[in-house]
Amino acid sequence: MEYILETFSNLMHQTAFFNLSIGNYVMIAVACGFLYLAIKKEYEPLLLVPISFGMLLVNIYPDIMMSIEESSNGVGGLLHYFYLLDEWSILPSLIFLGVGAMTDFGPLIANPKSFLLGAAAQFGIFAAYLGAMMLGFNDKAAAAISIIGGADGPTSIFLAGKLGQTAIMGPIAVAAYSYMSLVPIIQPPIMKLLTTEKERKIKMEQLRPVSKLEKILFPIIVTIIVCCILPTTAPLVGMLMLGNLFKESGVVRQLTETASNALMYIVVILLGTSVGATTSAEAFLNWDTIKIVVLGLVAFAFGTAAGVLFGKIMCVATKGKVNPLIGSAGVSAVPMAARVSQKVGAEADPTNFLLMHAMGPNVAGVIGTAVAAGTFMAIFGVM
Repeated sequence: MEYILETFSNLMHQTAFFNLSIGNYVMIAVACGFLYLAIKKEYEPLLLVPISFGMLLVNIYPDIMMSIEESSNGVGGLLHYFYLLDEWSILPSLIFLGVGAMTDFGPLIANPKSFLLGAAAQFGIFAAYLGAMMLGFNDKAAAAISIIGGADGPTSIFLAGKLGQTAIMGPIAVAAYSYMSLVPIIQPPIMKLLTTEKERKIKMEQLRPVSKLEKILFPIIVTIIVCCILPTTAPLVGMLMLGNLFKESGVVRQLTETASNALMYIVVILLGTSVGATTSAEAFLNWDTIKIVVLGLVAFAFGTAAGVLFGKIMCVATKGKVNPLIGSAGVSAVPMAARVSQKVGAEADPTNFLLMHAMGPNVAGVIGTAVAAGTFMAIFGVM
C-alpha cells in the first residue's frame, strides 16, 4: 500500500500543476486570448494560431525549449531546434521567398511613386529607435525593437538574430506579429483622424497595364541595385525577389507552387511555434517586454500616420489625384494593410476601389523594411 501511495504521489508531482508559477498561468491565459482572436475573430490565423500554441506549450512544459547545453542527455527540447532556425535567419528568409512567390509587383511597377509612400511609412521605425534609446535600451536592442514599426514579423526576427538580441527576440516577434494581426483595428482611427471625408472619397485613375517583360526585369533590377548598395539586405531582398522571379518568369511553375504553398506553410508552422515558445513567463513578464510592446505600438502608429500624411502631400502635389488613404498601406503587413485602405475608402464611398492602388505602397513597404534592417546591420558592421 505504501508503494502504491508513493508511486501515486510521484506521478502527481510530475504533473504541470505542481510546477507552474503564477506567471505561467498568466501566459497560458494570454495564449488562450490570442487563440480566441485567431480563431473567432480571424486575425491573421495562419500566424497567430502557431504562435499562441507555442506560447501555451512552453508555459506548460518549459523543457520543450531546453537547449542542448542545459540537457542532461545531450538532447534539446523539440522547439529549441525550431528556434535555432530563427536565430540562424533561415526561416525569416524562407518566409520572404514565399511572400515573393505570392506577390504581384504590378501595382508598384505601374505607379513607381508608391515607393515614396512605402518609404514614408518607415518613419515609425526610426521614431521607435530613438524612443528605445531614451528608455534605456542599448543601440543594437533599440534597432531590433524599432523594426516592429514596419509591422514585419520575419524582418524583426531576422534583425534581432543578426544583432545578437536573442534575449528579447520573443517579445519583439510577438509584438510585431500581434500588430500585423491587429492592423484592421489600429489603422482605421488614425487614417480617419488625419484625413477629411472629401479626401477619403477621392477616386484614383485605373493603373496602366504592366507587361510581362517589366515584371520579369523588376526583381532582377531591384536585387542588383538594392543588394549592391546594401549587401546586408541580400538574405531578405534576394529571397523576396527570387520568389517573385519564380512567379513572373512562368517557366518554373513547380517551384512557384512549392514556395508559395507547401514550403511557405511548413516555414510558418516552424517559425510561429518557435517564436511563441520564446514567451515563457520568466522571459516575457518583465518591464522590458512592456516597453517593447508599447514602443511597437507607438512605432506602428507613427508609421501609419507618416504614410497618410505623405499621401496628403502627394494629393496636393497631384491636384487631388492621390487618395491619402493608400499611404497607410506603406507598412509591411501584406496584404492586410492594403485591404484596410480599401475598406476605409469604401466606407466613405462604396464605389471607391483603392485595393490595387494600395498594393503598390504595401509591397514597397516590404522592401523598405528590409532596407531599414540592412541599414542598421551596416551601421553596426554586422554581415
